[in-house]
Amino acid sequence: MMDVIPAIGLAILGIVLGLGFGYLLARLGMARKRERDGVSAEDALTTARLEAQRLLSKAEEEGRAKAETYREREEASLEHRRLELSNLETRLGQREETLDQRASNLAQREKMIIDREEELNTSRGDLERLKEEARFRLEQVAGIDVTAAKTEMLAQVEDEARREAMIVVRDLEIKAREEADRRARRILATAIQRLSSEVVTETTVSVIQLPSDDMKGRIIGREGRNIRHLESVTGTSLIVDDTPEAVSVSSFDPVRREVARIALEKLVADGRIHPASIEEAYEKARAEVEQSIRDAGEWALVEAGVSRMHSEIVTLMGRLKYRTSYGQNVLNHLVETAHIASMLASELGIDPAPVKRAALLHDLGKAVTHEVEGSHALIGAEIARRFDEDPAVVHGIEAHHNEVEPRTVLAVIVQAADAVSAARPGARRETLEGYVKRLERLETLAMEFPGVDHVFALQAGREVRVVVDPGSVSDLDARELSRRIARKLEEDLQYPGQIQVTVIREFRATDYAR
Repeated sequence: MMDVIPAIGLAILGIVLGLGFGYLLARLGMARKRERDGVSAEDALTTARLEAQRLLSKAEEEGRAKAETYREREEASLEHRRLELSNLETRLGQREETLDQRASNLAQREKMIIDREEELNTSRGDLERLKEEARFRLEQVAGIDVTAAKTEMLAQVEDEARREAMIVVRDLEIKAREEADRRARRILATAIQRLSSEVVTETTVSVIQLPSDDMKGRIIGREGRNIRHLESVTGTSLIVDDTPEAVSVSSFDPVRREVARIALEKLVADGRIHPASIEEAYEKARAEVEQSIRDAGEWALVEAGVSRMHSEIVTLMGRLKYRTSYGQNVLNHLVETAHIASMLASELGIDPAPVKRAALLHDLGKAVTHEVEGSHALIGAEIARRFDEDPAVVHGIEAHHNEVEPRTVLAVIVQAADAVSAARPGARRETLEGYVKRLERLETLAMEFPGVDHVFALQAGREVRVVVDPGSVSDLDARELSRRIARKLEEDLQYPGQIQVTVIREFRATDYAR
């Protein structure tokens, strides 16, 4: 800043000198003019010099005054800045003192924290030592170590959790079963109400009434010629016993038995019985039965509302007209099952056409079970597969008795419709001996389980009530026992429909064998 002041003074001095020099030149010019006008040059030069000196002195004084003024201003500004710097240094000094104080405080706190950490570590060590001593004393008092105690406690917690889980599962199963039963009853009731079917049992009658006992001699013929020829042609056995005015026809094939029955009735009506007439009557009866079979198959298709089926399948289905199952005509059972399955499918919002087709064909294998070994469900499925039936329909046929696990809703509906048709009152009948044996078998199987005191087969074998010992079978074990009994019945027995297994203790634990 001190270097700037002389420079400014020199600049002002130069300006003043320039102005004086210019003024001098102007005065010289005026002097020359005066000289031209008659004034002497010497006087003019003297005057100009004096004026120049005066101006120069004046300029120097003004420059010094301005420089002094500027210097004073700069000194005042510098003094002001010195005061500001002094104040700033004072504030910085105060801040440094404050920071030093804070650093000192932090150091003290850090030392205190370190001391407390050391005390805390010492306390932790003492606490762990005390815990170990207390644990050791507890182990000595209880006579069991920590690991065994943990294992025992975990086992107790696990048992309690399992028990609570089983209770929750039981409640959920009860609610789900109640809801499922309610919906199933509604659907089945709606379907059954729409079905109008005759409740009539039907059997194939193989007894031919004769006009007199003399006709038995004609049927037998000389030395048994006629009866042997009749049996060889028809493939059946004729029973001519002491029953008055009656002859029985026996055969494992219902179609052969029907042909023999019709042929024998024609022979009895004609009265002429010899080998030639036997063959003629047999041919007429066979043609009549074959036509009846085709008509029956076509009737079933029309009645069930199913079309576009292979002629061989129609013929096989027509043969079921002469087949019965527990007194129920199989062909009528197929038509009835098809109607029920179609209604169930409609109630469930499923396309009824394939369901109806599978239900109509589900017992097709019974037409050839006397010729082919195996389950009628698998045989019928193989026949349907051979004639290019839809795979879903084939699966519904093979799974309706659980030889194959049902994988589709269609298969389940066919099972349900089959059970409804077979289990309705009056649909089927069985012999008293078979009925009693089945009930005895139910009770015997249920009695094999430990904890069972009494077993009662009720409702014609549809329900099995099991009374257990409350001391050996708990509430939760009762439900598991009902499931085991149901599985045992499913594995060891064959029966139509569903058996309800009820275990009686303080509550009723129910399961089903299907």
